[in-house]
Amino acid sequence: MTAHSRIHLINFVRKLAVTSVLFLAPPHFLSLGFSGLQIGAMISFYAVAPLFVAFPTGLINDRFSITGIVRAGLGLQTVLLVLAAWSRTFPALAWVFFGLGIVNNALDISLNSLFYKDEAVMDRNRKYATYVFWNAAGPAVGVLGGGFLAQTAGFKALFLAFAGLSVVSMAAAGRLGEARFHSIPLREYGRSLGNRKALLFIVFMFILALHWAVEGTVYAPFLQEAFGLDGFGSALYMSAGLTAMSIAAYLVGRRKYDPQVNTRLLLFFMALSGAGLVLMTVRSLAASLAFRLLHDIADGGMGVLTTVAVSNLFEKRHIGGSAALILSIQIIGQMAGAMVFSPLGFRFGLHVPILIAGGLLVLNAGYGLRVFRNTEY
Repeated sequence: MTAHSRIHLINFVRKLAVTSVLFLAPPHFLSLGFSGLQIGAMISFYAVAPLFVAFPTGLINDRFSITGIVRAGLGLQTVLLVLAAWSRTFPALAWVFFGLGIVNNALDISLNSLFYKDEAVMDRNRKYATYVFWNAAGPAVGVLGGGFLAQTAGFKALFLAFAGLSVVSMAAAGRLGEARFHSIPLREYGRSLGNRKALLFIVFMFILALHWAVEGTVYAPFLQEAFGLDGFGSALYMSAGLTAMSIAAYLVGRRKYDPQVNTRLLLFFMALSGAGLVLMTVRSLAASLAFRLLHDIADGGMGVLTTVAVSNLFEKRHIGGSAALILSIQIIGQMAGAMVFSPLGFRFGLHVPILIAGGLLVLNAGYGLRVFRNTEY
């Protein structure tokens, strides 16, 4: 297998496990007697954990090693999923999710760095679309298979099965290849993020990240309450959207890279994502699914185009740490969203945070229209 193929395989399996757990776990937490605030806090622990390791991971990626972090991260992910299978109290699961947040972020940054630093000559849209496709395809398969497993065998079996798959993914981490490493002064990272172009983009990405909290807090409970879907029914609904996301990412990669076209598509997808999120709250299952598919299609396109934009924003020699800092800002957005959206939803209606998050995405498209008018990413 080529280094790219190994990276895609690792991303497929690890995202299959961790993202599926994040999507499917809230009903499990409710069955354990957790409150909406506790569920929001747990997702916030998952979201805030990477703040402790994001920049150090990126710094190590730039200066020393990438493959070593990938191997260690996959091993720790396996251990944490096994612990999740046997944990039933809020403190225990909070620590598990804190650890999963650290591991997932370290793997995200390290595997991203391998791709960002890769010198292969190929169209940028195609390169990053393939990468995003496999990131999205894993959860699409995992949510469907995991939902069936949780329904028939319980969440303990789900966690243990995903732990087993994590062991399998470790076998692919043998020869990922390494990039050139440099001794980067810390002030260079400040310069790379402190300029006007980067700061405007950071605000754009922060607002985008707010809606991620909806998926990990009120998404599955909303489907149960609004449409009476059981665990597997919710998994089918979610998996359809994630499949659409991965296909959309692939199709965006078929378009030849053009900065101006990329910007127009990104803003279109941002507005479409927000509209789809708002409209999925209609009380018709078929209509809700159709609008959710629009949202996920738009998210797939955005995933590719924002990744391309980040790859253009920084120099390759320090892109590991710089991109990690942008991801840290997004993590803060996800954490803030979780702490607000979860208690808001369980108190005033599970559809309320979905409506707010969708509206913010539409407003973000308007912000991007103003920002990107005079700046090329």
